[in-house]
Amino acid sequence: MSEILEGHTVSRYDGELNTAHLQVLEMGGLVLDQCRQALEALKTGDLEAARHVLARERQVDSLELKLDETVWWVVGRRGPVARDLRAVMAFSKAVTDFERIGDEAARIAHATLAVYDDEIRRPSRKLLRDVQTMGRLALGMLADAVALYDTFELAGAEALVQRHHELDAEFQSSLRRLSTFILEDARNVGHAVNAVLLVKSLERIGDHARNLAEYVVHLVRGDDGRQDAVGDETGGAGTARAA
Repeated sequence: MSEILEGHTVSRYDGELNTAHLQVLEMGGLVLDQCRQALEALKTGDLEAARHVLARERQVDSLELKLDETVWWVVGRRGPVARDLRAVMAFSKAVTDFERIGDEAARIAHATLAVYDDEIRRPSRKLLRDVQTMGRLALGMLADAVALYDTFELAGAEALVQRHHELDAEFQSSLRRLSTFILEDARNVGHAVNAVLLVKSLERIGDHARNLAEYVVHLVRGDDGRQDAVGDETGGAGTARAA
């Protein structure tokens, strides 16, 4: 258990926070695996694997409800303040982001079924290359975000918050390249549209990974790191981005 969550006079309080912490890690691990499997199914054209991702979506929803109950139990029972309250808030917000990441994994699985539905005209590897590049970046961010909820490492969280710029730049480049496939051959329209939807899902996964890192920054530092991020992007003062 992290030292951040230890040291209460009532040892049972430590146990309750530890339970919530483990449930966050379990949910994070599940959605990370969902994203990995969905992208692997897309890469290989494994429709059975894509269907498996969709079947496991219920597990993500079940963990969401379970963790919500644990968080509300701690809030109602212990009335956390200061660092404890920040930890509970970080867990509660993480639930929402993990659930939405799970939704994006399901969208990728659905898109895989659509992309490989046509046995006659399947997408070229070249057309899906940008999706795989975006996938590696998004998965890397998500894996690091999940790991942060094990270590609560401030430097790693701050670095991850900044990495979204690389993903955003790749997303814009992907859109430009995908548009050329449509101009070259109108028969590519259907697959190109699916590819655009896929890179958009991956961009959202990266955004949620950044959110998760921001919650860790807030937990450890005690202030809202999102204000700094907005200031960097606008060149000055700004308002915090909504989670």
